[in-house]
Amino acid sequence: MEHSKKTMYSSGDRKDSSADGGAVLNGHFDGMVKRPAVASPAEPGAHRATSSVMESWKEERTRSLEDNEMSLPSLAAAYTTILRGLGEDPQRQGLLKTPWRAATAMQFFTKGYQEKIIDVLNDAIFDEDHDEMVIVKDIDMFSMCEHHLVPIFGRVHIGYLPNKRVLGLSKLARIVEIYSRRLQVQERLTKQIAVAITEALQPTGVGVVVEATHMCMVMRGVQKMNSKTVTSTMLGVFREDPKTRDEFLTLIRS
Repeated sequence: MEHSKKTMYSSGDRKDSSADGGAVLNGHFDGMVKRPAVASPAEPGAHRATSSVMESWKEERTRSLEDNEMSLPSLAAAYTTILRGLGEDPQRQGLLKTPWRAATAMQFFTKGYQEKIIDVLNDAIFDEDHDEMVIVKDIDMFSMCEHHLVPIFGRVHIGYLPNKRVLGLSKLARIVEIYSRRLQVQERLTKQIAVAITEALQPTGVGVVVEATHMCMVMRGVQKMNSKTVTSTMLGVFREDPKTRDEFLTLIRS
């Protein structure tokens, strides 16, 4: 399958539309189009494995604004303990408000726990007779390494082949924001983004590539300043068809 036409936008472009959204189930849109198989005949186990992965991310972990307010004092107290453990004096002028600042900052860094996919995708899935590749590339991403609680930052590239339905372009960046603003490992983040798009749209295929710098490798440990980690998830025709996959990889690097 070759695709001579494609629609490609940078993360700064906008496309405004309005229409009624579909039904939802478990925080994701209920599919109106049968989800295409992601395994080729030569890989009978691949579809079962991917389906299992999809099911594992249907359950949303959420945190409410009320939870933030209730947990803020204990988070601030924990940062006070950390400052003391580091040999600092939490009562000196420069650190008096640091525990509260750090606590509110950490809640912002992990605000993805208090957001749901349904809140992002509502009224943003449109019936459209378009079956050529759509790419949004260079989406800025900030996350937190769940092993060391230090930043991960980089770019996300997303492509999909619609199956009679398209997603508002800004919503792709919002999906990235929801999953990246959590404690993460890059491998899981990449798959969560791809699976969320697949569940919402049931497209012919989805490709996601994440390029990121991990401060746990830059500031500590091996301290390699120029190292980058690249991960990818390919589903549907992006996994089955080398030509489609190569087209996507070529376009995101152009």
